[in-house]
Amino acid sequence: MVGQGVLRECLRADDVEVVLVIGRSSIRQTDPKLREILHTDLTDYTSIESQLAGYDACFFCLGVSAAGMTEAEYTRITYDATVAAGQVLARLSPQMTFIYVSGAGTDSTEHKRAMWARVKGKTENALLALPFKAVMFRPGLIRPLHGIRSKTRMYRIAYTVMWPLFPVLSLFGALTTTERVGLAMLRIAREGSPTKLVTNREINQLAA
Repeated sequence: MVGQGVLRECLRADDVEVVLVIGRSSIRQTDPKLREILHTDLTDYTSIESQLAGYDACFFCLGVSAAGMTEAEYTRITYDATVAAGQVLARLSPQMTFIYVSGAGTDSTEHKRAMWARVKGKTENALLALPFKAVMFRPGLIRPLHGIRSKTRMYRIAYTVMWPLFPVLSLFGALTTTERVGLAMLRIAREGSPTKLVTNREINQLAA
């Protein structure tokens, strides 16, 4: 859901020349500045490494729900895939801005009880140690706009139930949108970020 929102804002931005999307399945979308690579193993980028150099920013939006997953399974998707991409891009383009979509409640100490929070914290820490400009996005509730829908059924149901509350939550800064997340990422890619950890409140400020 976040990736769809970010892609929309990148394609709409006049100063974005090329957008490269990497995924295991096609996004089934066309645009003059959109390129796509289908890649099955997102923990190993060796075979496509030559196509990854020269980009100014990476907006890493891959993520899954931890519900029903073992820690090893969740770590492979959340930590292994993200850090593998980060290591390659830090070597190819050390001037790059790398924005990782983490989540509110992520545990930077890596010691708290919630498994997903520990794994995301470990992922953040590994990215922040790499030699590029890494920024961690920790959004809480995100309102999908412009026809964008979450691929996770549980989230779609939750958004439907909470839809009437979104205007109230927005007033208290507890809510952002897919559009604002994309706009905030683009602003950081252009201007840099005042902080390494960006929450909903900062996202909304950056997108204003």
